[in-house]
Amino acid sequence: MAHYEYDAVVVGSGPNGLAAGIALQQAGLSVLLIEGQKTIGGGLRTSELTLPGFKHDVCSAIHPMAAGSPFFQSLPLTEHGLEYIQPPVAAAHPFDDGTAAILTSSIDKTAELLGKDRLPYLRLIEPLLNDWPKMAADVLGPLQFPTYPIKMAEFGLKALPSASRLSNYFSTEKAKGLWAGMAAHSIQPLSHMTTSAIGLVLMTAGHLYGWPLPKGGSQSIANALASYFVSLGGKIETDQWIHSLTQLPSSRAILFDLTPRQLLKIAGDQFSPLYRWQLNNYKYGMGVFKVDWALDGPVPFKAAECRQAGTLHLGNTFHEIALSEKEIWSGKHPKAPYVLLAQQSIFDPSRAPEGKHTLWGYCHVPHGSTVDMTDAIENQVERFAPGFKDRILARHTMNTIQMELYNPNYIGGDINGGVIDLTQLYTRPALRLSPCKTSAKGIYICSSSTPPGGGVHGMCGYYAAKSALKDIFKTPIMPLKPFLN
Repeated sequence: MAHYEYDAVVVGSGPNGLAAGIALQQAGLSVLLIEGQKTIGGGLRTSELTLPGFKHDVCSAIHPMAAGSPFFQSLPLTEHGLEYIQPPVAAAHPFDDGTAAILTSSIDKTAELLGKDRLPYLRLIEPLLNDWPKMAADVLGPLQFPTYPIKMAEFGLKALPSASRLSNYFSTEKAKGLWAGMAAHSIQPLSHMTTSAIGLVLMTAGHLYGWPLPKGGSQSIANALASYFVSLGGKIETDQWIHSLTQLPSSRAILFDLTPRQLLKIAGDQFSPLYRWQLNNYKYGMGVFKVDWALDGPVPFKAAECRQAGTLHLGNTFHEIALSEKEIWSGKHPKAPYVLLAQQSIFDPSRAPEGKHTLWGYCHVPHGSTVDMTDAIENQVERFAPGFKDRILARHTMNTIQMELYNPNYIGGDINGGVIDLTQLYTRPALRLSPCKTSAKGIYICSSSTPPGGGVHGMCGYYAAKSALKDIFKTPIMPLKPFLN
């Protein structure tokens, strides 16, 4: 009988790699997790990017999907130091007239502030709110026969159409604008099918779990996951970039928290010609240009609601945002891009020196763009917060190439691990009964390039571990229970 150094090896310590390691370790296996960087986390890292004492989230910042993850909710992460902070307003969407639409934990309050669109909003979101705890694991997983097929079918009728089509639910610019800001997280033209899915999930999560930020920075989530993994007996090694399977210790299963392009470089010779062809044809999407600011004071938004929001979507009307995303998809750089902002230090004083603040933001850009979008982004912030530029003490920027250098999973600046369109929603990275299984026995992909895609939720890692446990170790994984909060 063959002797293995470990039962399983996980390459990459993003939230999905950590989730996979935890699920395997919970099953009683011996697991080694290997990270290329000197610190764990993948998209969950916090660093002083601008000035001493200013702690910036390098990648992800606000975490509705982490708070609402069926797998993360099953873990004792608070016992390992994780504390979420809930801003009074989850997300705000300002308009040129000084008003704003907002998403709060209360669906009734959110709907009431939409005026004439109160009832349409309730009709759209309330059924999802009631059904989400039952169907979350199916929505956030690979294509399979659902536990609640009728509920999933009802969700699909709303989620599969384009965000442009679903905007017809609303009659006011305020509701349409709020919807556009949510759906634009899909990083695609809003005319594409399935862009509604992202917006619906984010709104539902906001009402159920809020859009929280982790105290001390996003690194806190990675640290809590790693602490729990190690407490189960897992082992972590950092500062080891893997370029070949020969670098790995012997194991019965290998799970890669990497995108198809990297996986092909490391293990491509192990795959069938068909599978290599599928991975080579995997589609990556638009990139991002990111800016972090050190500020001399809070952002002076005209709309009071914006000053109480953890997240802001800047883009004014549905039409403006839709046009911006369409232009970027076609390779252009809009003068007034849709901008996502997070102002963590307003609610977490540990992020900046006393009286000072941090601000996190990005806009979408064409894949692989090297154009500097700093002025365009800052002009958008100034548009809704006159005087903002006067409060800038320092800034740090990252274009798509720098994003990929920092995290090789961000191919061309694509932070979603590939386009989440109709062809890659549930079948990413290849059309297979189990998307996380490669054609080589014992090799799995557990990154955001598998369903359900980007976001800090760990579900890609959970499902990959579930598949490996079934295939290789003949061990069932504990099923996820319906959770509410």
